[in-house]
Amino acid sequence: MKNLLGFVSFVLIIGGISGLLADHLWGLHVFGFVRYLVPADHQTAGYFAMIGLGVLLALGSALLDRLGDGN
Repeated sequence: MKNLLGFVSFVLIIGGISGLLADHLWGLHVFGFVRYLVPADHQTAGYFAMIGLGVLLALGSALLDRLGDGN
């Protein structure tokens, strides 16, 4: 489960950052499919939300990792 959370958080964070860069600087999307998750009129807020959700999932994955180790 923690590997899946780690992968999804990575995709959301990198996809959100690349979406912000693509909208404001140049038009290259690293993960092109994540742009379909964001509404067309709210791209900046949507990409920030994706980054925030990715960070929360990464923290959840780290918490599961810590609980699994018994620390």
